[in-house]
Amino acid sequence: MALSSGFGIVLTFFFLFRVFEANDTALPPKFFNVLDYGAVADGKTDNSEAFLEAWKYACEYDGRSGVVVPLGTFMLGSVTFQGLCKGSMEFLIKGTLQAPTDSSKFFTDTWIGFQYLDDLTVEGGGSLDGQGSAAWGFNDCAENSKCSPLPATLRFNFVNNSRIQNVQSINSKNAHFNLFACNNMNISHVKVMAPANSPNTDGIHIGSSQKIQISQSTIGTGDDCIAMIAGSQNIDIFDVICGPGHGISVGSLGRDHENDYVQGLSIRNCTFTGTENGVRIKTWSPSLNSLASDMRFEDIFMQNASNPIIIDQDYCPRSPCTPEGHSISGVQIKNVTFKNIWGTSSSKIAVNLECSKRVPCQKIEFVDINLVHSGPDGPATSRCANVIDSSYAKQMPPGCV
Repeated sequence: MALSSGFGIVLTFFFLFRVFEANDTALPPKFFNVLDYGAVADGKTDNSEAFLEAWKYACEYDGRSGVVVPLGTFMLGSVTFQGLCKGSMEFLIKGTLQAPTDSSKFFTDTWIGFQYLDDLTVEGGGSLDGQGSAAWGFNDCAENSKCSPLPATLRFNFVNNSRIQNVQSINSKNAHFNLFACNNMNISHVKVMAPANSPNTDGIHIGSSQKIQISQSTIGTGDDCIAMIAGSQNIDIFDVICGPGHGISVGSLGRDHENDYVQGLSIRNCTFTGTENGVRIKTWSPSLNSLASDMRFEDIFMQNASNPIIIDQDYCPRSPCTPEGHSISGVQIKNVTFKNIWGTSSSKIAVNLECSKRVPCQKIEFVDINLVHSGPDGPATSRCANVIDSSYAKQMPPGCV
């Protein structure tokens, strides 16, 4: 009995020793201020090297660390902050970052990039000023398929288990936030602003990513407030105010990535004000074979939105295109629910389903739709093509299938 008791005391001592040893070796969080690495907050000096140097030391720190951008205006060229880092990372923006206006410096796809990172937080209440008006005149992609790239303000490639919160993006040259091959990311309390006529300035652009949550944010821009392209899966969007902009869009799909399906999307409790579209699914025509399924649009208010509910499988902004009304899109759209969507439509056709003749839309459900046309040319109407196996309950305008 005494031997057993003594052995227990030894084990207890060994356990406590290991705990104290672990606590002694754990490093406290450490933050690296860009001013300590030569950054100058004069709005003129290119601070790229100073920012990258601060990131280098933060990334090498064996514990939780981060880069601090203090109050002030910092000019910053194209930079990419790369992992793998030894611990979790924070990029704390308190001041304002400004992008270059010299055209020789902005033909790239990234202004500020993060890649190959896990457990990253970008926050701080500061602003990202893309100074897009200097670049929008160079955006000729609508006419030129070989147009030169313009940078996304924030680009995240292969970033997992991370957060973007409490930041503001102004006048991006291209997309404000671009996510590619990301997993388990939370975007909240962000504000995006650009003029309604600014080209290709998507608020949040998502591709080949999954488990993305976007909430409690305001997005007003010149393109889609949120766009989800091929490979977007398990996306949860709620409490978002959209406008101006092109609405919240799924697609364009089918031009590339034949097997990168779009599935498991939830868009709820959102407001659209004066947008060119409301909730939209669009696919190229002609297109590759693919699938977009299991989507739910619920509890959405439209205030004078054009095309509040639209499926467009004849999307083709550049030739060669199929004749209008003869879509040969190979993207199958099915299992889509529109529920409790109400408000005013600036277009007479408030519900417009232009599905593929080759693979008609399947299982499209409408429940509690109440959209009123705000113009003088009569009540709102619906238009449908190539839709099968659909259902309607309490729909205004009346269903057309």
